[in-house]
Amino acid sequence: MRLLGIDPGLRVTGYGVIDKVGQQLSYVASGVVRTETGELPGRIKIIFDGVSEVLTQFRPDVSVIEKVFVNVNPQSTLLLGQARGAAIAALTAAGQTVFEYTALQVKQAVVGNGHAEKEQVMHMVKRLLSLPAEPRADSADALACAICHAHGGMGLAGEFGSLANLGRRRRGGRML
Repeated sequence: MRLLGIDPGLRVTGYGVIDKVGQQLSYVASGVVRTETGELPGRIKIIFDGVSEVLTQFRPDVSVIEKVFVNVNPQSTLLLGQARGAAIAALTAAGQTVFEYTALQVKQAVVGNGHAEKEQVMHMVKRLLSLPAEPRADSADALACAICHAHGGMGLAGEFGSLANLGRRRRGGRML
């Protein structure tokens, strides 16, 4: 199964593509769609076109997108929601099945702590996908979305405590 993760943003929308065969995950690609300047309608079109291009290039089976959180600044929340809407529109226009997770759910599934720092997410994504270096923050968040879904949402984290504990085994009720 090929999964596409999307970390929506008005200036930078991250994407990450992974393959899942059995329980094995492998990195395919990651990057960003940049819309740092211009009027809102043009930026929304860039996000839509960029996500559409990623879909055409990598042909995922399912897509996963991070849910918008409510920001202190209502204007920022509204703009982020519009960027997210552009990405979802591109995904659904291409016939994708779209799954959604909050940042808290993604961090809980990947790091084992829903309030993990970006650096922790980047480190765990590198480790889980056996990458030679940590991906940039927006790409790491998108890859983390895909990883979260690949492991049944928060299911694997709930079973093992966190994906960070996968290398450890239990014996007599204790982690080794």
